[in-house]
Amino acid sequence: MDQINFKQLGLPAPTLRALEEMGFENATEIQAQSIPLIQMGYDVVGRSQTGTGKTAAFGIPAINMIDTTEEKRSVQVLLLCPTRELAVQAADEIKKIAKYTDGIKVVAVYGGAPMDRQIMQLRNANIVVGTPGRVMDHMRRHTLKLNNCKMIILDEADEMLSMGFREDIETILQEVPEERQTILFSATMPKEIMEIISNYQKEPQIIEINKQQVTLDAIGQFYYEVPMGRKNDMLLLLLAEHDPKRSIIFSNTKAMVDELTTFLNENGFKADGLHGDMKQSQRDSVMGAFKGGRTTILVATDVAARGIDVDDIDCVINYDIPTNNEYYVHRIGRTGRAGKSGAAYTICSGRRQVYLMQDIAKATKSEVIKLEIPTAASILKKQRLLKQEELISKMELNEELPYLDVVEELVAQGYSAEQIAAAALGMVYGVEESTLPVIQMEKKRRKGDFIKIRINIGREHRIAPNFIVGAIAERTSLSGQDIGKIEIFDEDTLVEIPRSSEEEVLSAMVGCKINGIDTETRRWLTKEEMKARKSRDFSEEAPKKERAPKEKGGFFHREKKEKKDWDKKEKHKDGKKFGFADRKPFNKEGKKDFKKNGKKGFGRDFKKDKKSEKKGNFGRSKKFLFDEE
Repeated sequence: MDQINFKQLGLPAPTLRALEEMGFENATEIQAQSIPLIQMGYDVVGRSQTGTGKTAAFGIPAINMIDTTEEKRSVQVLLLCPTRELAVQAADEIKKIAKYTDGIKVVAVYGGAPMDRQIMQLRNANIVVGTPGRVMDHMRRHTLKLNNCKMIILDEADEMLSMGFREDIETILQEVPEERQTILFSATMPKEIMEIISNYQKEPQIIEINKQQVTLDAIGQFYYEVPMGRKNDMLLLLLAEHDPKRSIIFSNTKAMVDELTTFLNENGFKADGLHGDMKQSQRDSVMGAFKGGRTTILVATDVAARGIDVDDIDCVINYDIPTNNEYYVHRIGRTGRAGKSGAAYTICSGRRQVYLMQDIAKATKSEVIKLEIPTAASILKKQRLLKQEELISKMELNEELPYLDVVEELVAQGYSAEQIAAAALGMVYGVEESTLPVIQMEKKRRKGDFIKIRINIGREHRIAPNFIVGAIAERTSLSGQDIGKIEIFDEDTLVEIPRSSEEEVLSAMVGCKINGIDTETRRWLTKEEMKARKSRDFSEEAPKKERAPKEKGGFFHREKKEKKDWDKKEKHKDGKKFGFADRKPFNKEGKKDFKKNGKKGFGRDFKKDKKSEKKGNFGRSKKFLFDEE
């Protein structure tokens, strides 16, 4: 659409003067559509992403509808925000817009700040910006009265609901007079948002900005695919390759924010972390250092980053894949602001994360380009070119060179200009020594060349691929290039090794300690190998043992023994043969002989046992178990 100048929107002169001082001349699409409708008194629902100028879209008409002729100021506009940072940011923005408008008093209320100071400020406020929890606290204390409130604004409504503020929001909406104007802005429209719109807004005007038009065109989107466990190394390479002056790194958890902040500071970067568990004073200190340039890297969670208002962020790095598509848009929207270009880099570890990144790109209709992992040599070359450009620009200024006479003296002593220049550059920039990690993606190998072994340590033991490679290479004749794909899981690791080195590796890894942990290494069978093993006919492979030929009148014997006389079968008088055994259980008549000389012989006479109808243990009769004979 054609750009609309703020002067075309019928705004008062003080507001236009403030906007011009802020550097705003033309309205964004959400501003151009929202401001006229809100000024006309309609309830409005705006669906727009971060970085589209929503604060000015509702802040400008909110300022202009304030009745500054009241004898005693009362709260006429209430703005609810999900986080402390976003509340402070919105309050500051509205103060700037109202700079030349008399009678406007903006107050921000949020948790983590002294309550008594906020109470004093609320006595003279007509615009209140706050988080739902702290607003409810002031309402219960009767230090915030909303009986004269004419407009209530819900900013980032979807985020407030996801943080569990729905009950508080509905309570606040019920306390505000019915004759009010309700404005709602949200990036998404879940079922809960639609219910609030239905219950608390009157014939709202819907404004939806096309997602393709959200400020993503000025942002280059890229991703790297790295092996499992190498994200930290990739982060170092990425920062060295692009050398951003100011950047934000996003992580999904507070624990990872703390871990990454420590890791970056240990590697020579100036980094601070920002998440919800920090005290307000700590958060303010972190944001002050980041905005003031004392720290160049901010590591943050998604919720904490909602309050970041910095225009000159060079790039955004997604250390973790965002949990949904909207978070991705919110993240990368932190760069490429105020007409500047920006870049967003996502680090993917494993094919699953690559597929997730491709799904996000498809859902947001963005082109996300895969980049090759930079090498230490390419980074050093790039840094050298930058130094050359800096040197050329310095010489092109045609300024007086204070050390030219020193150079002439050195030339007179026999040194060449090249030697002098090289030595001088070495003194200024230092010796080029790369301490950057090396990341190599596993090459696809032909099936059958490699087998897998399993080592019983993994991600929980803080194991990295270079630990595994070092342990195997130290104990065997294999080098790092001979070792194939390494898959690190939570509790174990799978490593590809050449099939010909199986016995050598398994024997050498017995009793091996990796990173100070005792390990056990075993052969890992694939599904095909397991299936083949189950269907294998071992009887055909095992050598058959020949049985001794069956002899008349005897059992099979592995070793030929002389048969005793009583072992030989004899013919009965009626032509039948009778058997034999070591204990001779048969008599010459071929009948069982259980008694001999009136005493019990071998076995029992089962014919004399009477079966009991009642069964005992194991199906035997109780008589058999307990009766004495």
